[in-house]
Amino acid sequence: MRIDIITVSPELIKSPFEHSIIKRSIDKGLVEVHFHDLRKYAINKYGKIDDAQFGGGAGMVLMIEPIDKCISNLLEQRTYDEIIYMTPDAKTLDQQMANKLSSAKNIIILTGHYKGVDQRVRDNYITKEISIGDYVLSGGELAAAVLSDAIIRLIPGVLGDETSALTDSFQDDLLAPPVYTRPAVYKNMKVPEILLSGNFPKIEQWRLDEAIKRTTSIRPDLLRNEENQS
Repeated sequence: MRIDIITVSPELIKSPFEHSIIKRSIDKGLVEVHFHDLRKYAINKYGKIDDAQFGGGAGMVLMIEPIDKCISNLLEQRTYDEIIYMTPDAKTLDQQMANKLSSAKNIIILTGHYKGVDQRVRDNYITKEISIGDYVLSGGELAAAVLSDAIIRLIPGVLGDETSALTDSFQDDLLAPPVYTRPAVYKNMKVPEILLSGNFPKIEQWRLDEAIKRTTSIRPDLLRNEENQS
């Protein structure tokens, strides 16, 4: 997979890709991540990429011309499965969306800034808009990093255990059950006996029961979604 991220602040977003699982996946050649500084496509030598919005109002808007130049340059080199715009006024990222995007070959992610981008960009270039939650950040860089992490970890070979991602929260519309590791007893705090029993069918049933219990308590909306789909 190749991910091209268009950003006003490339230095801000690079750090998450230089550590841990994502870095290892890049080093192993499982994914390529490229950062594109929008100011290199500015309309003048002063690096102008934004302007006041028509009709008045507070805040600056990213201009269509620099974005068009950057996206057009990328499209001349390869075909992209999705051109994604990170924005709070969009459908919220969920596990099913990440699963689907993880099978893509090439993706462009455009990060917003200021008051957003000229609407003509969204109307004519963007194929998918994604939010990471009902709140506003200073820019879309952190949101793009969140999306990239959610996608990359699902690519075959990225995680050491291929089944690990399949047991994450939300994969089956349930939150993950509690997990424990050594020691079995610490300061009189004990691991549930069932997990030490070696009876794997009963362990799996316990995990399912705990997942349902946790989901019912914390995110009952997930269970309602499952009921509506069935």
